[in-house]
Amino acid sequence: MADNSRAAEIRSGIKAFLKERFDTKAEKLAPDDPKYQALVEQFQFDTWINDAARRVGQLQVVTHSLKPIHPDAKGSNLYAPPESLNNYSLVGSHTLPADFAGDVVGNAAALDVYKFLKLQFEGRSLLERVLENDSELAKALSANPEQAQAWIKAFAAITEPRGEHASHTRGKQLYWLVGEDAADLENDAENFHLLAPLYATSLAHRVFQTINHDRFSEEAKEARKAKREGKYAGQAVHSYPNLAAQKMGGTKPQNISQLNSERGGNNYLLASMPPSWNVRYIRLPMKVDSVFKPFGIFYYTGGVKGLVKDLKQFLETNPSTDMHTRDLRDDYTAMLMDELALFAMQMHSLPAGWSADDKCELAAEEAFWLDPGRAEQDAAFREARNSVEWADEVRHRFANWLNAALGEKLPLGDVEFRHWQKTLAKDATHQAMLDRDRRWMESLTEDLTNLLGGDDDE
Repeated sequence: MADNSRAAEIRSGIKAFLKERFDTKAEKLAPDDPKYQALVEQFQFDTWINDAARRVGQLQVVTHSLKPIHPDAKGSNLYAPPESLNNYSLVGSHTLPADFAGDVVGNAAALDVYKFLKLQFEGRSLLERVLENDSELAKALSANPEQAQAWIKAFAAITEPRGEHASHTRGKQLYWLVGEDAADLENDAENFHLLAPLYATSLAHRVFQTINHDRFSEEAKEARKAKREGKYAGQAVHSYPNLAAQKMGGTKPQNISQLNSERGGNNYLLASMPPSWNVRYIRLPMKVDSVFKPFGIFYYTGGVKGLVKDLKQFLETNPSTDMHTRDLRDDYTAMLMDELALFAMQMHSLPAGWSADDKCELAAEEAFWLDPGRAEQDAAFREARNSVEWADEVRHRFANWLNAALGEKLPLGDVEFRHWQKTLAKDATHQAMLDRDRRWMESLTEDLTNLLGGDDDE
């Protein structure tokens, strides 16, 4: 009885759909008009379903379409729902939710058939029920099981490509290397796969809806207003810099697909370009005996100065010596290590030999650290650099600087000094730079030895 009840409700929903379409078409016709009577016959339940089952062959439900590649291309389109795709870690059609929007290509005059298949009952569309060969839908369509199955089979074919899979001369194709040797043209059939890319139309539609919601919805407008006013908002503010829109189909977007028509032909393109780095001015550390003072004041002012200030304020609260305190302190020091590594890399980008300037009063160990390229052209500098453990002295100076920067109101002493020193010694980025420097110096020494016949100072 339950199945019969659901079947009756589904049939009632279909009849309501047909009545709505009939009322729209017959709105301006008198009941005695022959056209009115023709419409009455056309929208009889069995008549309309039978005609729809015939016309559905003019349509195809797809998730990946060819016409966006070229509007005159006439090759295959594919229906590949998310659950049928491999689950990669990158964003793709496989990440679409269960309620994704399928697209429709084909004769625009037959789109009413697709609207019929999109009718929902208990959270499932008629198309989903057709593809599952749902028994309730079969009973709703006809009391004759054979007739119901024939119609269901016809409607289910809307997701199938017409004929064999084929590309088109106006479609794009590309060779994808799957072998080992791209230059081995004699065996190109084994070394390459010929791919015919399709447009991920269902994914593009979801992206379009998401971006439009983030840009134009009332919630997004309220969130942006709250941000301007410095107030809390329950929704995050999303921005899409350098967003572009690609128009497809010109004045007839429906010729591309149904979803393209719903978007007015607009398809968003996200910016795909390398980041534009803000180049920070590099002030040469002249007339100072240690680079750490200008590092804290001039270099990365928003980073280093702010981090030291925040760490100082945190320590001045006399936090309890628990795991949370240690983790937060370590987070601050790790960020300082990152700034120090960035600073060192920028100094390394300067022309080698800048520390030889008479105005440079840096301690030798700091010059060894920040001007390694000078070792290639200055034999005395190279020999002195190789003769001392300058990295230990750099860490010692860093610890002294940080202790002093934090210690105006804090009782910081030898314990804290050793902690900062040990932290820098263990920092992975700092250690990687030192290892790279060591390998570079070993290679340089070997090259010079070979070049000069065993004596790199001559």
